[in-house]
Amino acid sequence: MVYTGRFAPSPTGDLHLGSLLAALGSWLEARAAGGRWLLRIDDLDTQRAAPASADRQQTQLARIGLVPDGRPLRQSTRGAAYAAALAQLEAAGLAYRCACSRSDLAARNGLHPERCIRPAREDGAFAWRLRVPKGLLGFDDHLQGRFALDLQREVGDFVLRRADGMWAYQLAVVVDDAASGITAVVRGADLLESTPRQILLQRLLGLPTPTYLHLPVLVDAAGCKLSKSQGAAAIPAHPVEALRSALALLGQRRAAVAPASDAASLLRSALALYDRSALPRKRTLVAPQSAPSPAPRTLDPLSTATRSAS
Repeated sequence: MVYTGRFAPSPTGDLHLGSLLAALGSWLEARAAGGRWLLRIDDLDTQRAAPASADRQQTQLARIGLVPDGRPLRQSTRGAAYAAALAQLEAAGLAYRCACSRSDLAARNGLHPERCIRPAREDGAFAWRLRVPKGLLGFDDHLQGRFALDLQREVGDFVLRRADGMWAYQLAVVVDDAASGITAVVRGADLLESTPRQILLQRLLGLPTPTYLHLPVLVDAAGCKLSKSQGAAAIPAHPVEALRSALALLGQRRAAVAPASDAASLLRSALALYDRSALPRKRTLVAPQSAPSPAPRTLDPLSTATRSAS
């Protein structure tokens, strides 16, 4: 089986150094394995996603030398595939309609009860939830080590499709990774806690489970994750310096200082010198304030999982 990795940004703004960390890490893993590297546009949130942002992101990646093998997949075009997966789960008695609000679930710490409080609303709107079984579900992350969650106790029956019709990320990413033949997922550690949910869906849908490697997430001095929506600075215009910063943060210190006149030559050096064992085994790294640092500081691990480039 050919190693196939991917980078999946949300088109809500320009890519920043944190985005580059995930993109470069996934590219290095794929190329070091002699495999393919794909790009997916995670534009499920049509209210926030902008086609112009997706175009700019692809231009940024190309300028830095990270060119995918094939045309990007866009989640906004994949509704029929998600509907088929939901229908499969419903037919197996694993998905059900739910109109519970956040206030309905507040007394239960946000967890959905075994019997739905509000299976319908007067206006007919409802979400679809997955019926989550009891027990721990864990996996061995190639960087973070063993990770497990009791999904029923800690997450509850999670949403597959929202009441407004928007597909949930957890379902979409599972369906799309399988459709693209993804064998290895390299992404930020803010999605570590989402992985057991995705593995559960893979098993229930009869889809293959890729390997996982969760890289540290870049945060500011206050410990807040760098975010496009929060105005994080875009990747610097000079591609070589941007790559040097990302390589240093990934622990690839020899590659970060390798002689290079352009992005392509630096990427060749980075690939030749790539050392997975040097990747920081942390959940977060503090972003450098100016020049790239060979020894970035670390913060305590992130405790919650939110959506980011995956």
